[in-house]
Amino acid sequence: MTFEELGVRDDLLRAIAEMGFESPMPVQEKVIPELLGGEHDLVALAQTGTGKTAAFGLPVLQRIDVSRREPQALILAPTRELCLQIAGDLADFSKYMPDVVVLPVYGGSSIESQIRSLRKGVQIIVATPGRLIDLINRGVVNLSTVHTVVLDEADEMLNMGFVDSINDILSHVPEDREMLMFSATMPAEVAKIAKRFMREPKEIVVGTRNEGAKNVRHIYYMVNARDKYLALKRIADDTPNIYGIIFCRTRRDTQEIAEKLIQDGYNADALHGDLSQQQRDTVMKKFRDRVIRLLVATDVAARGLDVDDVTHVINYGLPEDTAVYTHRSGRTGRAGKTGVSIAIIHSREKGRLREIERIIGKKFERKEVPTPQHIIEKQLYNLADRIERVEVPESEIEQYMPGVLRKLAWLSTEDLLKRVLSLEFNRLLEYYKDAPAIDFIDEKPTRERKGKERKEPLSDREKDRRTAEPGMARIYINLGKSDGFYAGNLIDMLNKNIHGQRVDVGRIDLMPAYSLFDVKKGDAHRVVSGLKGLEFFGKRVFSEVADQDRDYAHTSGHKSKPDADKPARKRKK
Repeated sequence: MTFEELGVRDDLLRAIAEMGFESPMPVQEKVIPELLGGEHDLVALAQTGTGKTAAFGLPVLQRIDVSRREPQALILAPTRELCLQIAGDLADFSKYMPDVVVLPVYGGSSIESQIRSLRKGVQIIVATPGRLIDLINRGVVNLSTVHTVVLDEADEMLNMGFVDSINDILSHVPEDREMLMFSATMPAEVAKIAKRFMREPKEIVVGTRNEGAKNVRHIYYMVNARDKYLALKRIADDTPNIYGIIFCRTRRDTQEIAEKLIQDGYNADALHGDLSQQQRDTVMKKFRDRVIRLLVATDVAARGLDVDDVTHVINYGLPEDTAVYTHRSGRTGRAGKTGVSIAIIHSREKGRLREIERIIGKKFERKEVPTPQHIIEKQLYNLADRIERVEVPESEIEQYMPGVLRKLAWLSTEDLLKRVLSLEFNRLLEYYKDAPAIDFIDEKPTRERKGKERKEPLSDREKDRRTAEPGMARIYINLGKSDGFYAGNLIDMLNKNIHGQRVDVGRIDLMPAYSLFDVKKGDAHRVVSGLKGLEFFGKRVFSEVADQDRDYAHTSGHKSKPDADKPARKRKK
């Protein structure tokens, strides 16, 4: 099968041939004929890095009427990075379509320049929801002429709480538009979006729903919690040419791990939500240029990253949501390359690991943390390989050789080699000289312990989730991601129902069945009181100031309090 056989036009064929496109990828083979063959809504499920942008981008470009300088296609993306990536790809595809104008619209950039471009006329808008709504409210963008809407990474948009924004945007688009939705996973929330906004969409699945990328190898290391950072360093040292992303759960963990790695001599940096846009751009440029070999990131900050050559993804603990793991592992093994997804876990995460295996349809390999001897041997062989393959500039170096040979003539070949190796490895050899193996005893619970498992103290991680930042109070609410409840819904609920002075919200942790969030201590009881008696899509809301030692994971949402949903008359008994 060729792109020409799929129906792609000659000017587009010429552009993609120059970009190195030879034959269509599976998602392109399935989607392009559907979009060129007729107008109907479509949901496509495919992993990150499988060629989704070309799958929808080529048909969208082919259907643009270049004689009209007005918006005809709208592509929504969850992040600035993905927005820029899509716009850049479309610009490359349309190299031989000089009258096509593609405009990326996103926050963190001058809105005035975007307004000027819109007024000159564009046919394709690639936008993040927040900035697009701002432009709509200013009256500078008219979507009444749009015939095609694309939602890219729809599951990520849901995770970021963009449901209301999408609804607002689509109210400005003609009802008879064609709508295309691309997603790596198909959680229930994405299915709800498809039902709500689309008309009998055709579903195309490349692979299996929610599965991981086929060319990614999944590995886990079981360690004690106190040894996780040591294990991380050994894994990195055992992979001399690693170029990877380390995912952490919180901004604090991300910053701390990055700072430790930098102090220990690794080319690393952090990417998280506390950084300014300029700082994020600088970090990403260094990562793409390989100045940084290890990028330590939160899930939100890493969304939309377009880096094809990542060799490893390291999970510094498993995420609560399997779909998040799928997205993480999809950062490696892209564009037909192989990759490795590593999880560093402790015994309490084994159940979650098995659940991920079940969803993605793959088994994790258990490996032992590399020993110092193995690491040193691996690094030495890697250096020997580099010495063998180095290109020697004969003419430039020749003039210096006689003096260097005289200087080193007293050394034997073996002595010279030892000194060359020592120059490279003294720090590593010193660090690992007396380092012990990192052992882990897998504590399998006895029958007696199994019956008492829920009464055991909470893990440090669980307690950390329930601990507020200094000066803040932690609030529990019985709504979570399984209820379609996300950060945007929480903020909207607080803005509408907490009267008086505005409530400042700090850290938010969204779980499947409940959520926890920080507010200033002085606002805590006002927030709990304001949320009392509310409903969220038919579910009665309950909230309270969180108890650090309470195991909310084993409550069932609104039943957190035994009588939370009983009528008032019965509660008095």
